[in-house]
Amino acid sequence: MANPIYPPSPSSSSSSSSSSSSSSRSPSKRRKLTNNPHVNYSQPLIPGLPDHLAQVCLSLVHPSSLYSVCWSWRHLIYSSSFPPFLSLYALLSSSNPQPHPNHSESIQFYNFDPISSHWRALPTPPVPDPPHRLLLRHPSFISRNLPVQSVSVAGNLVLLAATSSNFVSAPSSNFVPALPRPLVFNPLCKNWKFGPSLSNPRRWCAAGVLRDSVYVASGFGTSYSTDVARSAERWEFNTRANKRNKSCGGVEPVGWEWKKVSSLRDTRFSRDAIDAVGWRGKLCMVNVKGAAAKNGVVYDIEKDVWEDMPEGMISGWRGPVTAMDEEVMFVVDEREGALRKYDQGRDCWEEIMESERLVRAQQIVAGGGRVCVACAGGKGIVVIDVVASPAKLWVEDLPAGLEAVAIHILPRMTRP
Repeated sequence: MANPIYPPSPSSSSSSSSSSSSSSRSPSKRRKLTNNPHVNYSQPLIPGLPDHLAQVCLSLVHPSSLYSVCWSWRHLIYSSSFPPFLSLYALLSSSNPQPHPNHSESIQFYNFDPISSHWRALPTPPVPDPPHRLLLRHPSFISRNLPVQSVSVAGNLVLLAATSSNFVSAPSSNFVPALPRPLVFNPLCKNWKFGPSLSNPRRWCAAGVLRDSVYVASGFGTSYSTDVARSAERWEFNTRANKRNKSCGGVEPVGWEWKKVSSLRDTRFSRDAIDAVGWRGKLCMVNVKGAAAKNGVVYDIEKDVWEDMPEGMISGWRGPVTAMDEEVMFVVDEREGALRKYDQGRDCWEEIMESERLVRAQQIVAGGGRVCVACAGGKGIVVIDVVASPAKLWVEDLPAGLEAVAIHILPRMTRP
């Protein structure tokens, strides 16, 4: 699958080094194709070759090179028959929220296409039953947002946990989990569907993905419960039946269900909304965000046991953490603005680069050789090419008036 978010060309950016300024590629730098609503896509992709052979040839070329050549090739790279390239997905909210406590603030779902440099809205998700509003801000929490937790699994976006209340002005004791069932978006089908019902709907929990399975652990239900705070569940996303069934229908796939795994040893992991990180057959998580002193555990999928996190790993866990293909783990030290990767052999974190743009980073994701970081306050997305030496950094701006709540790297959406 092609890399997501490639660096701006020299003509559109003053620098592509680790201290490069904010820049987004401009489509105006490409050779423009004249808009023609009557373009004929039935013409051969490559004259003299059958289309199925032409697609094989063109699939070896980076989509960015095909995009500006002709309309038929541009149409091809977004079709369901062409290998999808990776792109950014974001949960966004208004950067100027209404101060009135009864204002119902909505989450907006967007996709950033790195080839055209455009943000596009996702289809509207279905309404849960019973309907709940996802709360981001509340008078009881002046200095922070309420968490909306999402993960990416097997090329799908999953909205997993959030907070709701029947009355937005109600006290925090009346907060309830907003999602009795996860919401799943498939970019290649461009549709939403509901996942299996959680045995214990949660908020403020640990959520992560390991080997195409979704995990939730600890957290709160409608009220605090020791049983829920120690419990953990797994949802196998790609069951054998679903691997055989590639349909884009809206029906819940066969075999989707939550199954309990070993309980946590204590309730210390219900203090914050945590990203659990899948890494080398294990699920790693800590109990608080940021640089504060914390506890860390590692779930061994083969043994079904929770173990203590290695000392070096937890000491360097000073901000948001992610893993590239569940093999290489990265952290952003939110105080120092440093990107580091974990060295298992030495049980330490090796610095890759440092930038002021990474200070107070909110979230980090990785895929296709890129690490993407939601900037402080959700103001833009920093993209770092960690394959390049030295690492290269640039910034992708968000749609006007919006800020990032969460980001993911997934296959691009298909287009008609």
